[in-house]
Amino acid sequence: MGFLDLFIVALMPVLKILLITALGLLLGTERIDLLGANARQILNRIVFFVFSPSLIFSNLSDTITLDSLATLWFMLLNILLTFLIGTALAWILIKITRIPQHLQGLVIGCCSAGNLGNLPLIIIPAVCEEENSPFGDSSVCSTDGETYAALSMAVGAIYIWTYTYPIMRISASKKTEEIVIDGSSNGDNNSRETSHLYSEIDTEALLPSKGCPSSEEYMDQVEVPSTGSKEKAKVTLLEKTKLLLKMIIGHIDFQKLFAPSTIAAIFGFIIGLVSPIRKILIGDDAPLRAIYSSVSLIGDAAIPCMTLIIGANLLRGLRGSGVGPSIIFGIIAIRYIIMPLLGIVIVKAANHFGMVDSNSLFQFTLMLQYALPPAMNVGTISQLLETGQSECSVIMLWTYAVAAFALTLWSTIFMLVVA
Repeated sequence: MGFLDLFIVALMPVLKILLITALGLLLGTERIDLLGANARQILNRIVFFVFSPSLIFSNLSDTITLDSLATLWFMLLNILLTFLIGTALAWILIKITRIPQHLQGLVIGCCSAGNLGNLPLIIIPAVCEEENSPFGDSSVCSTDGETYAALSMAVGAIYIWTYTYPIMRISASKKTEEIVIDGSSNGDNNSRETSHLYSEIDTEALLPSKGCPSSEEYMDQVEVPSTGSKEKAKVTLLEKTKLLLKMIIGHIDFQKLFAPSTIAAIFGFIIGLVSPIRKILIGDDAPLRAIYSSVSLIGDAAIPCMTLIIGANLLRGLRGSGVGPSIIFGIIAIRYIIMPLLGIVIVKAANHFGMVDSNSLFQFTLMLQYALPPAMNVGTISQLLETGQSECSVIMLWTYAVAAFALTLWSTIFMLVVA
């Protein structure tokens, strides 16, 4: 199959996304105002608490089994690699462009966390349904594709709230420290109050709030006897690494970690893996099949609603902000040039060493996870932390605008590589 044929196959699902996103953008304008700020907030909450958990639960419980999970284990590692590689590249970008302290977490989030949710759920089944699809029978391909996309969505949501959120939270806390320090120079009358406030914020930002050692215990750990300067330097570096890990763990918000989507993923895994429970809920003869059918029906509304919200949220980015072109170009280069190339190398290497089988659709899904635009949850996190919201809107606008072309091109290249 030629490049042009595969390009058309890859173009169709992206066009669907563009049309729905454009509709959301239109509904969010002031003239129509069906998806204004209040409406978006309400719809976001419905998606967060109802539609998205229902979609994850129904897809995982129906498609994940012990046999399938044994062959899909590499996806968990692959998604983790996308986060780690994105973080490393973002750190290089931060050093080159000298990004302000309070925006560093946002840049790391945009480079590391891809949209592993609704985009794969749209793209992969749509590619399977195309007449010239290189992945064989459309019904088998769609079933397998939904399994891969559902697992990608569930694992991605867990990583975002356990990895990306703590990093962005640390960056936001540093902005608060800077504000407090600037305020301390306004006069001696407020110096004590400011000093006390800075102390509280600094302690909260640098030390875990629960279940971690106190500062005295940290000192006990750092003061390790050594016989030479080289050994002392090595111990200091090791202790700094431990403190950094404890700091990130201390900033994990376990209430947000166990979000509705995460809980739905846990129950979906349980039902899918435990055969007796699965037979009760899923199947034509299942006694409680009405429950599963109802949840599945509700979950079907998640994809169009999430895509409409993406379009409406992009409207804020048209108003502009103080984000420099170098930052935007850097994020685009990381997400659409460097990471997809690394994704091809990683997946083909994993296949060469027997970590991934020869299933072309599975390899395509793994590669696609490196070429996705930033996760919309990054914008949600910036709103929760009340920092970098306008900058995030501009970054999302440009990255999703470029994604229309980049996703089509990389999807075509991925199909050529795995075919």
